[in-house]
Amino acid sequence: MKPAVFLDRDGVINVDVGYPHRIKDFEFIAHAPQAIARINASGRLAVVVTNQSGIARGLYEEADAEAFNAHIQEQLRPWGAHIDAFYLCPYHPDATVARYRADHPDRKPRPGMIERAIRDLGIDRAASFLIGDRTTDIQAAQAAGMPGYLFTGTDLDAFIRPLLLSSRAESLNM
Repeated sequence: MKPAVFLDRDGVINVDVGYPHRIKDFEFIAHAPQAIARINASGRLAVVVTNQSGIARGLYEEADAEAFNAHIQEQLRPWGAHIDAFYLCPYHPDATVARYRADHPDRKPRPGMIERAIRDLGIDRAASFLIGDRTTDIQAAQAAGMPGYLFTGTDLDAFIRPLLLSSRAESLNM
């Protein structure tokens, strides 16, 4: 089993411009590629868990979100960084697109995406944590039985560096 760092996407990895889905609007949060490279180098999986209610609202399609995720992956390559898996939730209870209208267990603050990733990827829950920019992200982490850290800054690498060091020290003391 491997430890993981779960990351929300919009507002943590990329600048949240309001339902980001167009590649032309993509911009990394400061030092996000370095932070993800640091996660990769630490031996942890980097897993994105993201609510994408813009799909449920009819603003864009799942294919657009997947293309945006592929663009993120491509932009990480020059930094020697990568995301191990992307999980997205296109559902919303008030969706305008009927097939996405659901109070789905994957929608944060519920832990469905995290739980699926743990099963799919063989993740060590006790050695993992989540970084998000909303309280719903932190609630999802807590519901999955792991710490969640609220990113409110502007430099992801500066934020994650002490968390990785602290998490490593804790796992060595177990």
